[in-house]
Amino acid sequence: MFRSILVAVDSSPARHSAVRLAGEMARLTGAAVGVLHVAASTATLATIVSLEDDAQAKAVLDEAVTSLRDAGVEAEGLIANALTTQIATTISAVAEERQADLLVLGPHHRGLLQALVSPRVTDSVVHNSRTAVLLAPADGSGAAG
Repeated sequence: MFRSILVAVDSSPARHSAVRLAGEMARLTGAAVGVLHVAASTATLATIVSLEDDAQAKAVLDEAVTSLRDAGVEAEGLIANALTTQIATTISAVAEERQADLLVLGPHHRGLLQALVSPRVTDSVVHNSRTAVLLAPADGSGAAG
């Protein structure tokens, strides 16, 4: 069914649920998992500012890859750099480039005002991706352990 799964992770606690679900799907289907972390930057009037340093990005990625491998899943990691406004398109593009059969994203709950000002990455990916998307539940909301 699935040969290649891509799970996108960020530094939020929601990444644990997404990695766990991607691992469960991979074990059920024999798929390999690619772990993507988008190291975000923002543009100011004069320069582009990284929102996390390289060590932080690598730590988030390494934690997810190690977790999957410890669970017996073939996994590799990839860091991509993008502006905050390009995160969703970057995730979709990497899924397409890697010919992923399934894209797993973690939950992000935000207030109404924040969602109106800036749409969620998950919403943008779901609406624009050519890859099937699976949204992981928040920890403690029915995810198998």
